[in-house]
Amino acid sequence: MRLLVTGGAGFIGANFVHGAVAEHSVTVLDALTYAGSRESLAPVEDDIRLIQGDVGDAELVNRLVAESDAVVHFAAETHVDNALADPEPFLHTNVIGTYTVLEAVRQHGVRLHHISTDEVYGDLELDEPRRFTEGTAYNPSSPYSSTKAAADMLVRAWVRSYGVRATISNCSNNYGPYQHVEKFIPRQITNVLTGRRPKLYGTGANVRDWIHVDDHNSAVWRILLDGEIGRTYLIGAEGERDNLSVMRTILTLMGRDPDDFDHVVDRAGHDLRYAIDPSTLRDELGWEPKHTDFEDGLRATIDWYRNNESWWGPLKEQVEAVYEKRGQ
Repeated sequence: MRLLVTGGAGFIGANFVHGAVAEHSVTVLDALTYAGSRESLAPVEDDIRLIQGDVGDAELVNRLVAESDAVVHFAAETHVDNALADPEPFLHTNVIGTYTVLEAVRQHGVRLHHISTDEVYGDLELDEPRRFTEGTAYNPSSPYSSTKAAADMLVRAWVRSYGVRATISNCSNNYGPYQHVEKFIPRQITNVLTGRRPKLYGTGANVRDWIHVDDHNSAVWRILLDGEIGRTYLIGAEGERDNLSVMRTILTLMGRDPDDFDHVVDRAGHDLRYAIDPSTLRDELGWEPKHTDFEDGLRATIDWYRNNESWWGPLKEQVEAVYEKRGQ
């Protein structure tokens, strides 16, 4: 298969590309902003074609789509804190970029899988039994999640109006190698590794549904190959944990006192709880996660960051400077 992977130099996209090159011809389109890097693709650089460019560049996207059998659309601005500080890049990449991809696949009849997030559904109360399903109403609460919701709606409209062959997946919080150090888990790991005290928003009561990036990408493959056109599939590993528990687990695994961290000012409009019901994906497509022991997956992730300071080290000072300005 000739694959075009947008955002393929970012965290989830790069891990997807690493797994795809053995059997497929892969072209990566990435703007190579702060969140994407050539270094993330270094292990497979001789096996791919990497194009630096804007997913909103219609001429470029149209040319690359015309050469492809399928597009996996990861390209997105994703960090909520950055969206709160400056929403404009999120509108450009997440909405205009998705529109540009949709128009290209419509023109050339190319299969599309669109990667989205569980954050489009808003949040849940901490003590309610309900989880997100494919039928949950959208209720985004940040500039990030609202632009991803808009992108999802565009995909659905292009399927219905123009017959575009597309599927959507909404996934829970990922962790694993090559995740930018601005994100919660790698930030705490690298804080410990650089002698800083880890930082926890508020009381840490907010709950996230964690999945290893390799499990996310295995589900994407299953949907790309076997998913029903026009359908939305929710990807999750039923890994709900509050942020305080995750923080304490990281510190324990790294040989530190589990309470050796600082509480910092909470994020504006911080969603309480995300929880995915992945039963449709499991029952209809037979997908199952392999990284079901969170502590084992976290231990391997800690080891990766410990052994790859050359990848994250150049990013760390700038990230912490931004957080310090925000009082976080």
